[in-house]
Parts: sequence; structure tokens; C-alpha cells
Amino acid sequence: MGRSADGMYDKMGPVGAHEVVVETPQHDKPLSQLSDEQIERVLWVWASRIADLKKDTRFKYVAVFKNQGALAGEEWPHAHSEVAATIFVPRRIKYELHASSDWYRERERCVYCDIVRQEEKQGKRIVDVQGDYYALCPYASRVPYEIWLLHRRHNHAFEQPRPGSNRRQLAALLGRVLRRLEKFSRAFHLVVHTAPNTRNKKGDLAGYWKTLADDFHWHIEILPIVETRSKSYSIKEVYFNAVLPEEAATYLRSLDPNA
Repeated sequence: MGRSADGMYDKMGPVGAHEVVVETPQHDKPLSQLSDEQIERVLWVWASRIADLKKDTRFKYVAVFKNQGALAGEEWPHAHSEVAATIFVPRRIKYELHASSDWYRERERCVYCDIVRQEEKQGKRIVDVQGDYYALCPYASRVPYEIWLLHRRHNHAFEQPRPGSNRRQLAALLGRVLRRLEKFSRAFHLVVHTAPNTRNKKGDLAGYWKTLADDFHWHIEILPIVETRSKSYSIKEVYFNAVLPEEAATYLRSLDPNA
């Protein structure tokens, strides 16, 4: 069921797609332990599946996510990630679309580009850098050691890399970040946040297409699950996190991803 603008519930048809990306033929090897080239291939598969599924105008959003570890709800022990196409835009993405659109309307700048520039200037919450790709602990981290990966140059769609974008650099950075996290927690949620499907211009998102390419910025969010280190909980998108992002970034930087 889906709720319409007037608060009434409408029937939601059984339309969608769910795909599993098998990241390696080696059963006991996690994504973090793959080579930079192998991780880049996984990134390429993610992008190609998003692009292909967006050709179906019924889909409003295509999500890529990875749940690793039993605490994250991992369904199979073999390293894998998942792609899901839906006829609705997830609530979290809607929040980001609203905030990005409002920021752009007021300042004529991308809020994510501003975040990268601010973090680059202050340096307190940056965990690692590879080329133009940054890994940082966001200012309002929802859980301990939450990490975002962003490209320094603006781009709204993960599946449409800008000319000159080097996905091998992103692969190298992602591998190092995951190896750092796995030193204290092997369970995490990873989600690729990309732009909605602009081929679908129906419903409450139709007004976003005018500035979407300018105000939204793809990024990867990783939320580790750290049960024994700190309490973290949420109630209807209100989060409590006892670990400051500056402290989390300092600790993560101290970990050797190659040790």
C-alpha cells in the first residue's frame, strides 16, 4: 500500500526488480579483501545495473545496498550486494532531495560540494583520500563510525561518471575504508545514494527534475554496527550517537588498512 498526498492509501502494484551481485567466485573472501581492480569491477556492475533498470519508466528509484554480517541481516555468507528497483523513492532519499533542493534554491550551490569543501578545509572529520574521492565521518553521524564516500567534483548520478573520473581510485578508497571498519566490526550497511529515475516524471517528484543535476550529489553511506563499543539508537529518524564524528575520524585514521 502507498499513501497519497491527501493521506489516503492507494494500492501499490507488484512491480519491481531485485538482483543479487555476486562480488567474487571465492566463497570466503569479503569485498574488503579483493584487489582494487576487482572492487572496481563490482562498482562497474552496480553502475551498469542502475543504468539498465532506469530504462524502465515504471521505476522511480534504483538502490544498491550491501548488508554484511549477521547483525546487518546478511542473508548469505558469500560476498554479495543487492540492487533493487522500486516504483517509489525511499524516504531517506526523499529527505535528501528536499534538503538539497532547498539548499540550492537559497545558495545556488550543491550542499554536498559544500560539505566536501568544508571538511577539506577543516580536516577534522576526513578519514582517507584517494585522488578526488573523500571518505569522511559526517557532522551529524547517525551511528558510531559512520562514513560517507564522495567525489570532490559534482555529479548527481553514480551510474554516469564524469569524464576523467577514475573509479579505480574509488575502489581503492572503498577497500581501505572497509578494512579499517572490519578491524572492530565486521557488520555494516552500505548504501549507494544516487539520483532518482528522471525517466519517471510522475507524482510528487516531478518538480525536482529542474535542478536535480545541479543540487544532488551521489555518495556512498556506510553504517557500521558496533554493539559492544557504544549505544546507538533511532526513533523515527531521530538518532543518538555517543561517539563524536571527530573522534571517530581520528580513530579510523589511526588504523592501518594494510596491516
